[in-house]
Amino acid sequence: MENINNHIGIAGRVHSDFEFSHEVYGEGFYHFEVEVYRLSDVSDILPVTISERIVDMANLQIGSWVYIAGQIRSYNNYVEADKRNRLILTLFARDIEVLADAEEADDLNPNDVFLNGYICKPPIYRTTPFGREIADILLAVNRSYNKSDYIPCIAWGRNARFAGKLTVGSNIRVWGRMQSRAYQKRYENGDVIEKTAYEVSVSKVESSLEDPDDE
Repeated sequence: MENINNHIGIAGRVHSDFEFSHEVYGEGFYHFEVEVYRLSDVSDILPVTISERIVDMANLQIGSWVYIAGQIRSYNNYVEADKRNRLILTLFARDIEVLADAEEADDLNPNDVFLNGYICKPPIYRTTPFGREIADILLAVNRSYNKSDYIPCIAWGRNARFAGKLTVGSNIRVWGRMQSRAYQKRYENGDVIEKTAYEVSVSKVESSLEDPDDE
């Protein structure tokens, strides 16, 4: 059943081979990555989880153009180096369409996210050294069987000012895109490891109590 609280659609190129992830009641699931281009020269490398029942992997290879629709899912993964759980995001595919080429992909919205959920940590509002306003939001989005996905979101400018005033438990709706962001993790022994974070970059946000456009 489609979850109207959580939708993502991306159009891009297959960036990695399929790797087996897990099996549920005899149904195998695989991980792979899709490269999604922004309007700038930058691209996002996004993780996808897909069932063997909805894709013929023999027909896909690195470089194939695809459109994938589904949900953003989260799970905790224990990281030995950090000695703690790390929140992992993935695009859980509900449908996949093989595209002819880049031109066909350009006709689609390459990265479209909608979430309806509840703020589960106090938003963190800050400004950069260049004066840009940013707010970090952790959104809990309900799904079937009394489960929830915890999805980091980042808002900018007037959306950041609005989100920074919201409280834990506030119900909000956000529109935006899923992005990847590289960063460096420095450990106590001096090691520095390149890591990737995933989050939703918010282009529009509304709450059930107030519309930021009314500010």
